[in-house]
Amino acid sequence: MDMNWIAIGDISDIPLRGARCVKTPQGKIAVFRTAENEVFAIEDHCPHKGGPLSQGIVHAKSVTCPLHNWVISLETGKALGADDGEVRTIPVLNEDGRLFVALESLMMAAE
Repeated sequence: MDMNWIAIGDISDIPLRGARCVKTPQGKIAVFRTAENEVFAIEDHCPHKGGPLSQGIVHAKSVTCPLHNWVISLETGKALGADDGEVRTIPVLNEDGRLFVALESLMMAAE
């Protein structure tokens, strides 16, 4: 199936080791930029207590929730360490710095 790619801005809109939040009809997603300029998108709520992952600390390819320090993999959406839970990951396309997310994956998961 072809993905419906939606433009969400430029990689320069997101600070290194930071995130920005994108509102979609299916809810908020957090788009992260690692220190290595990799970009990942996941749902913007921790599976533990719903904390805003977009406000967490990015390290390597994971983010630490600002509420209770759960560590979430940006690659898989799964909680790391002893914690159990996961959030959905959203495909991201980086074309020469312009960023796009695939909203189909959100809609399919919401059904």
